[in-house]
Amino acid sequence: PVRGGVARRGARRLMPEPSGTWIGVDVGTVRVGVARSDPHGILATPVATLARDPDAAVSPQDPDVTAIAGLVTELGAVGVIVGLPRSMSGVEGPSAAKARQYASVVAARIAPVWVRLIDERLTSVDAHRTLRDSGVSGRRQRAVVDQAAAVLILQNALDTQRTTGSPPGEQVRIGRRKPRTKDVNP
Repeated sequence: PVRGGVARRGARRLMPEPSGTWIGVDVGTVRVGVARSDPHGILATPVATLARDPDAAVSPQDPDVTAIAGLVTELGAVGVIVGLPRSMSGVEGPSAAKARQYASVVAARIAPVWVRLIDERLTSVDAHRTLRDSGVSGRRQRAVVDQAAAVLILQNALDTQRTTGSPPGEQVRIGRRKPRTKDVNP
């Protein structure tokens, strides 16, 4: 069972409570930024930047996925938020498809802990701006920009959940099945 979860009518799994530690993930081609919240689910802070193999398909055994699963266990996380990169018009392109695939692999690896996708438009731009404004040089920005983006993604999700009372973004479902269709005999 999900730690700190409450049952919702008709829900198959427990819905995480607003409070509890959450993990934020900014998925990139080469790196994955990771952030975490405090145990009350109020403030996001950077954790790590994990390397990825840009040429390999994501799998549950990848070191970055294993590291995220380890953090979920170590922190007793109630959920993981993965950034979903959309264009300014809201259209999902190849990067969004890769983020969805990554989130599905993480969800399968850490079940029954929930994984949710949240719109992350402009978080990398905001992260670069924030780092530049705080005096971090361009060369040093590369090492931490993914963590800063993960912090922005997670903080947005925490703020949304706290103000609306509803989980942010969309839930990643494990093992989606195609809808059944009835055979029609003419």
